[in-house]
This record gives sequence, C-alpha cells and structure tokens, in this order.
Amino acid sequence: MTTNSPTEVHSRPTDRPLAVIFDMDGVLVDSYRAHLQSWQFMADELGKGLTEAQFVATFGRTSREIIAEHWGADFLTREEIADFDRRKEALYRQLVIQDFPVMDGAIELIGDLHAAGFRLAVGSSGPPENVALAVERLDAARFFDVLVTGKDVHRGKPDPQVFLVAAERLGVPPADCAVVEDAPVGILAANAAKMASIALVSTGHTPESVSDARLVVRTLRELSPARIAALIGSRIH
Repeated sequence: MTTNSPTEVHSRPTDRPLAVIFDMDGVLVDSYRAHLQSWQFMADELGKGLTEAQFVATFGRTSREIIAEHWGADFLTREEIADFDRRKEALYRQLVIQDFPVMDGAIELIGDLHAAGFRLAVGSSGPPENVALAVERLDAARFFDVLVTGKDVHRGKPDPQVFLVAAERLGVPPADCAVVEDAPVGILAANAAKMASIALVSTGHTPESVSDARLVVRTLRELSPARIAALIGSRIH
C-alpha cells in the first residue's frame, strides 16, 4: 500500500484546491483484453473484422466514434450505430465482471489523494454503466466528487471536452488539475486542456507512445499526493 509521511501529504499548496482526473480504462481498470475481445466479437458479427493494431489506434475514444470510423460511414445508420454501441458495451461488462481487473495501486492512490484533500473525478469516454461498475468494484464512490462519462460529452479524446467538463464540475481551474491517462489520445486531450498530464504505461502502450505526457510512470505506485502536487505546481510557477 502507498504510504506518505505527513510532510509529503501536506506539502501541496493550501490556498487553493487541487484535483486529479482519472481516465478509467487502462488506468483504474486493466480492461484492455475485455475491450479488445468485445470489439472483435462485434466486428466479426458485422463481417468486417478488427485487428489489434486498429483497436489500439482508437482506444480511448468514444465507442460511437470508433464504430463510425471503422464501419459507419457507408455501412450503418445512426440508429444501428447506437444499437451496436449498446451491445458492444454490454458484452464488455459481461467479460470484465467475471474477473474484475483492478489496476495495481489504484485503490491505494485514490485513498491517499482523498486523504490529502484532492478533489477527484473520473473522466472517461466510456458509458455511464461501465464507469459505475468500475467505481462500485473499486469501492471508491465515497472518494470521487465527479464522474464524467461518454454520455456527458459530444466530442471524444483527443478533444479535451471530457476533462474540461470534469474540472468545471469539480470547481477547480484546469491549471490546478492533473490527469492520469494511458492512451495517447488521452494525453493529447489532457495537454490541450492545459492540465498536468501523467501517462501510465498500460497494456498495449509503450513509453514512447505516451511521451507527450508531462510525466510517464509504469505503475500507479510511483505516484503520491506530494509528487502530483509538485507536478501541478511546476506548471503554474
């Protein structure tokens, strides 16, 4: 479990609140395989197929954007895309709930940040049902102030909308927010939002693919309230 001395925890500035916005897939939940399998199952149903490279290239964007990009332009109506989206995400939840893959160090980091006074949010392109399932299985509802999902935004990452909405609902300026992401498009979105971007190298990604981040880590256990506060501070001073 991550531990921090009182000096570390209270080393952040005390005159304003700081916030951390977590992506969900690949950050709080090691959901790579379940998403890949559910996408490939649905793609096979359409007779179109989906390679792992195609999956990685669009991971982090909303499902409806991915569907439209790969198959929707000339193949599916808007209603069919919406139905495909619902069925794909329901299949994902069936897969992931069988053996819920919590990301190593996630529960400890969330608890430490909450104890240190950070405001916390989830900023995910996923549907509300996926986010609710993750928060429930993490037993973290009491820690998060805001949950922003794909239903709350019209533009997926790399557009910064999801993170800007989260910051607005948290009541914290973007410059006082850090984002923990794993996907390259998520890092681009965090940077576009003028937030301190932290990349977690998760399944399917390399340090090079997320090198645009302000900080790159291989495990959430490398993060602490003090380190994140310092990263935010380094952007403002």
